[in-house]
Amino acid sequence: MCSSRHRGFTLLELLVVMVIIGLLAAYVGPKYFAQIGKSEVKTARAQIVGFEKALDQYRLDTGHYPSTEQGLAALAIRPANEPKWDGPYLTKAIPPDPWGNPYVYKSPGDHGEVDLSSLGRDGRPGGDGEDSDITNW
Repeated sequence: MCSSRHRGFTLLELLVVMVIIGLLAAYVGPKYFAQIGKSEVKTARAQIVGFEKALDQYRLDTGHYPSTEQGLAALAIRPANEPKWDGPYLTKAIPPDPWGNPYVYKSPGDHGEVDLSSLGRDGRPGGDGEDSDITNW
């Protein structure tokens, strides 16, 4: 007589596999999330460069940068009393920074003709790492 036994995994084998998966996740997880933070900083820098190019085009057309009160919205919507405006200077609506905060625009700026910045992940001035400000100066 031939008997066939069906064998499954023992509880110990399953626990060993779970421990191995946990160790791999603990090693890979922080590296993965660090890359996400780096990509958000790169995105903010790229958006600031794009805004600067659009602001330069605005200045070429009108002879001046938008005022602080007009803000970056002047790149998409014609400001009142601006006859030389030839926009929109951006193809899409002005996005928030990668952390969901508005970009800070000041004209005239403290560091140049215009100051443009993101306050980073924490949304407050200053900070270190991903919380540090990303600026055009």
